[in-house]
Amino acid sequence: MLIAAAVCPCPPLLVPEVAAGAAPELDGLRAACAEAVRALAAARPECLIVVGPAERAGRGPHAQGAAGSFRGFGVELNVRLAAPAADGSSGGDDAAGRSPSPPPVPSLPLSLAVAAWLLEHAGWDPAVPVEGLGVGEPLAAERCIEVGRELAGRAERIALLVMGDGTACRTLKAPGYLDERAAPFDAEVARALAAADTGALAALDEELAYELKAAGRAPLQVLAGAAEGAPLKGELRYDEAPYGVGYFVASWSS
Repeated sequence: MLIAAAVCPCPPLLVPEVAAGAAPELDGLRAACAEAVRALAAARPECLIVVGPAERAGRGPHAQGAAGSFRGFGVELNVRLAAPAADGSSGGDDAAGRSPSPPPVPSLPLSLAVAAWLLEHAGWDPAVPVEGLGVGEPLAAERCIEVGRELAGRAERIALLVMGDGTACRTLKAPGYLDERAAPFDAEVARALAAADTGALAALDEELAYELKAAGRAPLQVLAGAAEGAPLKGELRYDEAPYGVGYFVASWSS
């Protein structure tokens, strides 16, 4: 059964090393994400499942300790999914004179790499099992909801960390340019997250979400399926659109 959930956006700019000089602009968003992750830990789940959008190569399950990287953004920063880094990246031979093992090949999709960074910086206990699940944008709403139900049924105390952005069409300078439909779409998502309204998330329009470049549609509908019947209350911690992209942070708890 789902006992807690957190929703966070997944822009790589959440990672200060990637944002560089622009890092302070998202300090409020980072703080809200950290609070949401700490609330998940306080719920004392048996298992945490991180769900985020993924391109084809990153779809499917990812085990605890799976590696991610931000090298594609010009930053030599590697992360692990809720496991201490032990990839031999410190250089030099070990005490027995052996050469260190090469770093693992990154397999996490970007959304789960951002989640791994959030978990690390929020002090997630690696003794609490964590799994990742990359979902594709084309995944139909019905299937997303089925996946959520399956996840919630895996243990008595399951928590979800749902990664995903709102629309990318909120301003003229947004990645998808300005679309007048974007603000109402994001407003409905924010309302649903604040109210823990699973029905509203399940009813999000797939085609409209695609047109508005809302990368969080499928993960949010996985959450809708997982939370069906769970007596959860919602709290919206952040709802803004820096850079013209809708970012939400929310907590659902019993």
